[in-house]
Amino acid sequence: MASHFLKLVPRTVACTYTRSMDDTPNSTAARLREYLNDARQAVIFKSRQLGEELARQPMTPTGTHVLGVVHHLAITEYGYFGACLNRPVNDSYVQQLLDIDDPQADFIPPADASAQQVIELYQRAIAFAEAGFDQLELASPAEVPWWVRHRHTTLEHLMVHMIAETSRHAGHLDIVRELLDGQVGLRAEAPNLPDYTPRQWQEQRDRLQQTAQSKRGSD
Repeated sequence: MASHFLKLVPRTVACTYTRSMDDTPNSTAARLREYLNDARQAVIFKSRQLGEELARQPMTPTGTHVLGVVHHLAITEYGYFGACLNRPVNDSYVQQLLDIDDPQADFIPPADASAQQVIELYQRAIAFAEAGFDQLELASPAEVPWWVRHRHTTLEHLMVHMIAETSRHAGHLDIVRELLDGQVGLRAEAPNLPDYTPRQWQEQRDRLQQTAQSKRGSD
């Protein structure tokens, strides 16, 4: 599979839509797109400016690592906003992963792909999804074969799901990135953290550690 990553083969399949979602300011569609894009940008911010080793360093017993999360989100965007909406996926590498019956395949990016290439795959997935949003309505029908209760649903439901999915994984990247190199904050222009000095952060951590230790043996 890895050998195909650098040889993406676009598919040219015509797909015609006649109506698009209401994307005027303050509309439901505009707000969904805004929140999804905020979460996407947080993911990209957390994955940039890491060396190749740190970007692949597993930080949990189950192997959670920066590039694995980004790669998973890229394939997930193609899956929900492509296959589930009957939109053709436009590169062969992604289609191979969507066809594989392996729940962990999308969490393991090819060894011969650089960190930048994995991030660019995610950016292409976002562009692919956004092109669909421009052509479809929130009520456009969707089918998610692996969902039991809501297998037959709508684009709006998929967007809500992907906001939750992307935000959850952005939270994973928050923790992983801080452990890797100390980077913290939501994104460069909006850290969303108090302006503490390193000493203040250490004092807070020490207090929390003392509280935790005081509970030792209380279970």
